[in-house]
Amino acid sequence: MWEFYLEAPPEFWQNPVFLLFAYVLGSCWGSFLNVCIFRIPAELSVAHPPSRCPKCETRIAPYDNIPVISWLLLRGKCRTCKVGISGQYPLIEALTGVLFLLIWMRYGFSWLSPVYWLMVFGLLLGSLIDIAEQWIPDRVTWGGILIGLLLSALVPEMHEAFTALAGLKLSAIGAAVGFFLLWGVGALWTVIFRKEAMGFGDVKLLGAIGAFLGWQAVLLTIFAASLFGSVIGIGLILLGKQEASSRIPFGPYIALGALTWLFGGDALVDWYLG
Repeated sequence: MWEFYLEAPPEFWQNPVFLLFAYVLGSCWGSFLNVCIFRIPAELSVAHPPSRCPKCETRIAPYDNIPVISWLLLRGKCRTCKVGISGQYPLIEALTGVLFLLIWMRYGFSWLSPVYWLMVFGLLLGSLIDIAEQWIPDRVTWGGILIGLLLSALVPEMHEAFTALAGLKLSAIGAAVGFFLLWGVGALWTVIFRKEAMGFGDVKLLGAIGAFLGWQAVLLTIFAASLFGSVIGIGLILLGKQEASSRIPFGPYIALGALTWLFGGDALVDWYLG
């Protein structure tokens, strides 16, 4: 059955119905992402209790929990107590929906789409918690490495391989390169400048990216993350939004680097080498 879908013309999976499905699915996962961002740092269950208003603690009805739409219809306020609801919620839902849609448009009706949907969810979760709390959950980093290895055996196409063993081998190499390369850079920086360069969560996150995307993606991710971090960091300093000595969470820039590879970084490398 899957062979039929993979051989179908691109118009089949680029039909507006499928595009809308990808966006709606992503925005629903974005709604769950909002729950995880709030509850995981607080060491609360992400499944229970159901979502409630943080002010009046009224349980949010299903019709008030539709991603993006409910927030707009309620004008950003709780239906019961009328207290404002942060615009972060619809923004994260919309962003996740857009990323799911872009993955669908690039990878289509294949097993790669759900694999990369899962990866993007993890990258967003780790990045947003890193921005707010200055750390990345182990379920994103160590969990990402383990899931990347497992999925690479089940879907060896992740590494352009044809057997489970080959996919697993390439995933393990990618994880090792990502982990030890960034760990080595951090250790060298600490020895030379006698101050910590980055958190260990960043090291594990790059290992997880290597497990999903391979060692080539690790190299581009580091380069792109450094570029994004430098440009955005200098911009924030010039705008007075950040001190030069402030600690900058590097996880979001690593995630941006991985997304660069995911949405055409391999073609960018081929172009540069050519």
